[in-house]
Amino acid sequence: MAVTPKPRVPQVMYSLLSDDDDDDGFLHVGVCGEDDDEEEEEEELFCRESSKLLDGGEKTYRDPESTEEKIPYPKSVFFIIGNELCERFSYYGMKTILTLYLKYQLLFSEDSSTVIYHVWAMMCYFTPLLGAIIADTVLGRFRTIFYISIIYVLGNAVLSLSAITPFFPSLDPKIGVAMTGLFLIALGTGGIKPCVSAFGGDQFVLPQQEKELTRFFSIFYFSINTGSFLSTYTTPLLRDDVKCFGQDCYALAFGVPAVLMVIALVWFLIGNKYYIKKPAGSNVLVEVTSTISHALKMKRKSPKMRDHWLDHADDKFSKELIADVKVLLKVLLMYIPLPIFWALFDQQGSRWTFQATRMNGEIGGFTIKPDQMQVVNPVLILILIPIFDSFIYPMLGKCNLLKRQLPRMFVGGLLAGIAFVVSGMLELKLESTYPVPVGQGEARLSFINTLPCDVTFSPEWDESVTLTSMEQKKYESVPLDRPGSILNDLHVSISFDKTACGEVTEYNEGPITVQVVDKTAFTAMITASDHKAMIVNVNPPDEYEKPTAGNPSVRMLFNLDPSIPFNSSVLLKLPEDSLSYNFYISNSDQGHISGTKFQTIEPGTYDVFLPTTKLGEHEKEPIGEITVKFGGVYNFLVEKPLVKGENATVTVYQITEENSVHMLWLIPQYLIITISEVMFSITGLEFSFTQAPATMKSVLQAAWLLTTAFGNLIVVVVAEAKFVKRQSMEFFLFAGLMFVDMVIFAALAFNYKYVDEVKEERTNTNTRADDDRPPVAAAGKENEGFCDDETKL
Repeated sequence: MAVTPKPRVPQVMYSLLSDDDDDDGFLHVGVCGEDDDEEEEEEELFCRESSKLLDGGEKTYRDPESTEEKIPYPKSVFFIIGNELCERFSYYGMKTILTLYLKYQLLFSEDSSTVIYHVWAMMCYFTPLLGAIIADTVLGRFRTIFYISIIYVLGNAVLSLSAITPFFPSLDPKIGVAMTGLFLIALGTGGIKPCVSAFGGDQFVLPQQEKELTRFFSIFYFSINTGSFLSTYTTPLLRDDVKCFGQDCYALAFGVPAVLMVIALVWFLIGNKYYIKKPAGSNVLVEVTSTISHALKMKRKSPKMRDHWLDHADDKFSKELIADVKVLLKVLLMYIPLPIFWALFDQQGSRWTFQATRMNGEIGGFTIKPDQMQVVNPVLILILIPIFDSFIYPMLGKCNLLKRQLPRMFVGGLLAGIAFVVSGMLELKLESTYPVPVGQGEARLSFINTLPCDVTFSPEWDESVTLTSMEQKKYESVPLDRPGSILNDLHVSISFDKTACGEVTEYNEGPITVQVVDKTAFTAMITASDHKAMIVNVNPPDEYEKPTAGNPSVRMLFNLDPSIPFNSSVLLKLPEDSLSYNFYISNSDQGHISGTKFQTIEPGTYDVFLPTTKLGEHEKEPIGEITVKFGGVYNFLVEKPLVKGENATVTVYQITEENSVHMLWLIPQYLIITISEVMFSITGLEFSFTQAPATMKSVLQAAWLLTTAFGNLIVVVVAEAKFVKRQSMEFFLFAGLMFVDMVIFAALAFNYKYVDEVKEERTNTNTRADDDRPPVAAAGKENEGFCDDETKL
């Protein structure tokens, strides 16, 4: 940068170096005079006066005679922003579908999936401490980002590998590989988290490029939310709309974020020649912890009373550092209630996603995936931040409301609790649509009359009923004589007009035994074989719980011609679509009158194709169609003709109702939690950085990330402890915790004094002291060259 030559005069310069500078971070006084090397442009800048204030502000004193050329905007930041966008796509992409992968592919329960998800998230916010220490003391930011990104890439690759089903036919190795991948990703994303934004800030020359630096952080935050939005929308589509190995394609859904992480690393390396790379130095976090530990140690040893317990560390550490740590601890006290907020906020990726799986996402011809609902948060963030900054906060300020950061955070915390009250109320509505569990000492039975005539059905536990052809009769609760026994015998009898039932001309006129199991649901078919009616209790039993991933769960019941070979399949195919599912006829004790296992399939209307007598082939024309909807559980019955001249038929029977509450009812709670994020999280960062000394910024960033880690730990404790059995009550529990937490926060905020208030009190105190001081007669001639105001130097 060119600098206009000017006469050199001795000047006194004060500068308070930040933790990014290659010095010890304390106040230094230097003299710049005519003996300096005038060929060094950096020295010319260095000799300009500046003073950083304790409250985070900055004053710069420039020589009015100097003129400067504008410093060009650093090209390097575009590589850093591109790297961040791709990395955030990778992180949020895999995070969006993680809970469903744990539940549906690794077969963990919903509670266990929630625990694993939040333990992993907790690791992602603990590891930044390690990354910050490595960057500041060993490798520097550039090499830390590069080396740890390699670990990040490996983690994504390993997680994607775990989703390739043929590689892991058994579950245990698959789980082990997946957990290894998640561990590496936690190291990677956490390790680079505190380094990338700070490395971007290193590219600017301060104070000349302060406005450009502010603009960079705005673009940087925008890139984070852009990556989050794109991946949160895209990866659920890759998971659900593409099929791999006959099921949802998690391998592709994890693989694309893995590729984006490779692109992030390559793009970062391309900008290598443009970067300003500051070497590693001392780590402020280490200095702070050393100061605190030494002060505590000396306090125990020394009987001397000090004004503050940290003053005991002044035998080893400077008074400036001790003063900064005092202010830091004052701010950290306000951090105590923060983890509860993050405990609520981060459940968007776990409990709220599972809640979405029990809702209906159909909008016309488009279907919202349950994990896609998380896209609402980044979209609303991009919309709400300018609205709050440009309209809401200024309007509230005119009414003298929420002008300070702590009141805004208080309201934001209350809104987080309200969001969980809304989610709890929504869950109460959803619970009314859930199937009722089968109780102890009971069984649930459904009987389907598949005969081509009316049948009189007489169970021993209820009165006789007449079932028309293809009619189903449900018994929600059948009491058992031997509850807890492996098998219980129930007895029923049937009768019909033998002359009006097609080729079925015989039936057992005595009681027929149906065997059931305690707390289990069964479907039994009244069907026929070799002209004789019979009752077949289909094995396996019914699955009546709503499907995990939200898609319908379907099982085939069949009575097919014995000429069809075993291991053939009945084909379900979406018209004008390549999507299809096979339901195989296995060689079981029940032969050609039995049922298959349940499969989770996409919602829609399917054509049904029978197999031919040649293994692996299907008839050209469908025998009918079935329609299945989001969240429903179904049996569909395929039966050979029991009347000469007629064709095979297909009939669908509903076990559990489809999801009836629409997924868009989640938007109110997402809107409230996002407003809460704007008022609590973003304002909290602003509060932290304006209240603490400049040298403590990195420590505050680490502490802020730790509050998120502890918030996820709270979710793990609540999920594992199982304080409540119903999900709605758990949502209300978290809401209650948030409200109590905000009472504690309000008490701390009430006693908190902002830095500018403290400064004003000190100024007023000094002014009153000067006014009360008696005048002193002049003892000599006034030195006109002396001034006690440093700004006049």
